[in-house]
Amino acid sequence: MLTRSGDDLFSVTTESPQDAQALANQLRDSGDWLEVIPGIDSVVLQFDAATYDGDDVRQTIESALAAGIEPLQISQSLVEIPVIYGGEYGPDLNALCEKIGLSADDVIALHTGREYTVDMIGFTPGFAFIGNLDERLRVPRRKEPRQRVEAGSVGIADERTGLYAMASPGGWTIIGRTPSRLFDPNAEQPFVLGAGTRVRFTAISADELNG
Repeated sequence: MLTRSGDDLFSVTTESPQDAQALANQLRDSGDWLEVIPGIDSVVLQFDAATYDGDDVRQTIESALAAGIEPLQISQSLVEIPVIYGGEYGPDLNALCEKIGLSADDVIALHTGREYTVDMIGFTPGFAFIGNLDERLRVPRRKEPRQRVEAGSVGIADERTGLYAMASPGGWTIIGRTPSRLFDPNAEQPFVLGAGTRVRFTAISADELNG
């Protein structure tokens, strides 16, 4: 669905996060936009309203949609994310277990037991929204967000895992933390993860981290 969202904005609703990312890439490559911002199931497009007429812009978008969305390129490589679950690294794990009626071992087994794909990057630089969380682990965001969540923290909310590349405020249920460096400002690609990256979580102990 295509919607005029402001004097210089259009919003396109998509059927999936993969479609949103693919459409954003497609439209961004055309160079016609001031901003192309993909969301979980939508893309917001900002155009130069002083130069382009809104009706002409609408026709441009409709033509692109009619031509079809090219499939998002899913990474062929698999990024393994080691995670220390519980304790000081996953302060919400015990409360989560009580809420959903599973043991910590059950939660860890479910979380590490499948492969995921990063749906989108957003919220803060490098923050990864990772879909397809097991239904038994799905809980809403915390009522009171924390003022600071450490970099590398692994949180869950609704149907997704959220991976914090940088420290920030946040309201996700934090079940663990990875020692992997997800953000390196000196690297050619500063962030390890991007939309379409395949991810699998593996459980490690604090002893493994310190050893």
